[in-house]
Amino acid sequence: MTRKAVFPCKRVGRNGAHHFFGYYNKSNWDPSGRYLLAQEVPWRDQRLTADLVAKVGYFDTHEDDGRFHAVGETRTWNWQMGSQLQWLGGSDGQEVLYNTRTTNGMSRYPYFGAEICDVRTLEKRSLPMPVYVAAPNGRWALSVDYRRLYVTHETIGYPSDTVQPELPLCPVDDGIWALDLASGDARLAVSYAQLAAFHPRDSMKRAIHWVSHIEVNPSSSRVLFLHRWTERVKDETCFLHRLITMAPDGSDLRLLECSDHPLPQLAEDFDPTAVGTFDYEKSEWQISHPLWRQDGEIIVWGPHDGSIHYHLYEDREGGAVTVVGAGVLTENGHMTFSPLNPRWLLSDTYPDKETNERLLFLYDMETGLRHELGRFYADPKLSKENRCDLHPRWSPDSRSVCIDSVHEHDREMYVIDVSALVGG
Repeated sequence: MTRKAVFPCKRVGRNGAHHFFGYYNKSNWDPSGRYLLAQEVPWRDQRLTADLVAKVGYFDTHEDDGRFHAVGETRTWNWQMGSQLQWLGGSDGQEVLYNTRTTNGMSRYPYFGAEICDVRTLEKRSLPMPVYVAAPNGRWALSVDYRRLYVTHETIGYPSDTVQPELPLCPVDDGIWALDLASGDARLAVSYAQLAAFHPRDSMKRAIHWVSHIEVNPSSSRVLFLHRWTERVKDETCFLHRLITMAPDGSDLRLLECSDHPLPQLAEDFDPTAVGTFDYEKSEWQISHPLWRQDGEIIVWGPHDGSIHYHLYEDREGGAVTVVGAGVLTENGHMTFSPLNPRWLLSDTYPDKETNERLLFLYDMETGLRHELGRFYADPKLSKENRCDLHPRWSPDSRSVCIDSVHEHDREMYVIDVSALVGG
C-alpha cells in the first residue's frame, strides 16, 4: 500500500551552474548536518572525456543564497558517482576525500590518485591510488582500477587519457586494494583470480571480471561487494553477479548470493543496441545496490529462490534471507536505512516508461506502508552514461533527504523535509 502526502522540497544551488553529488551509498551531509558536499560543472549532460573539470566543494545550508564553496577540482569523475567525494570519518567533518588525475605515470593505476582536503584550511595531501570507499573509522580505504570499470561498466568508470590499459580477463595481480590513508601504503586484499577460484562457475572461464558496489560496514570490520563477469561488456543484460563479503584484509570470503543464468544474448545475431536504457536495472536477474543496514545485515535488490525482491541478508554463508516489502516494493532502487531508526527505508525507482517520472519514497518496515515523497521527471533523451538518478541520501538527523534531479531541466540537488513522517 502507498500513501501520498506533501513534503517540502527545496532546491540547493542557484548560481547558473549545475550541481550533483552522485551515488546513494554515502551521505553528502557533514556530521553536523550543516554542509552539503557537491560537484559543480557547467554542463547538464556532457559526454565525458578525460579533460572535463569538475569543481568539488559544499553548500552551507545556513546560508540562503545558493552559493557554492569550492575547495578543489578534479578531472576524475562520472555522472553516476561523481569523484567519489565523501566526508572522511574521524575528522569531525573537517576533511573530504575525492579522486583526481595525477602526473604520476608510474603508479599502480597511472595518472589516477586521490586527495584529502581540509575544508577549513584548504590544506591537501595526495594519495597514490583512487578511492572507491573509505572506512567509517577514517583509517583506510578500498581502491580499484577505474580504467577496468570504464571498459566493463562505463557509467561508473573514468576515461583514460595517456595510458590505455591492458586488461587481462582475470588477473592475479589486480582486484580490490586496501589503502592506508595515513601512510598511503597499499596491499592487494583480494585478486580477480582469487574471486574466480572462490565457488567457481563455468560462465567465468572466458569472461572478463570486475568488482563494484564496495561498501564497509559501520564498525569497519567487514566489506561487501558485487563480483561481476561477462563475455559481452557492451550488453549489461549479459552481466553475471555475485554478492560477496570479506574481512578488510581479504580473508574470510563469504558468498551470499549468485545470479548465474542463461544468456541467449551471446548468440552471434543478438543486437545489443536493441537493449533499452533501463532494461538492465529492471532485469529479473539483477543483483544491485547492496548496502549495510547494520553490522551483519545487508539490504540488496536481487533474486533469491527464484523471485526478485528487496532482500535482507545475514552476513554468513547459508544465513537467513528475508523479503522486504513483498507486493509493495516491486522495482529496483537505491535504498538506505535511516541512520537513527532502521524502521525507515529510503529508496527510489527508475523512470516510468509512460511518464518518465522517478518515484521517491519512504517504506515503513513496521507497518508495510510506502509513503510517496514526490515524483520527479527525467529527460528521456539522457543516455545511460549521463542520466541523473535520484540517489536519495539521508541527513544525519534523519529529518531530511537529499536527491540529484533534472526535473527543472538543470542538474541540481534538492533537500526534502521528511520530519512530519519520521519525527525527530
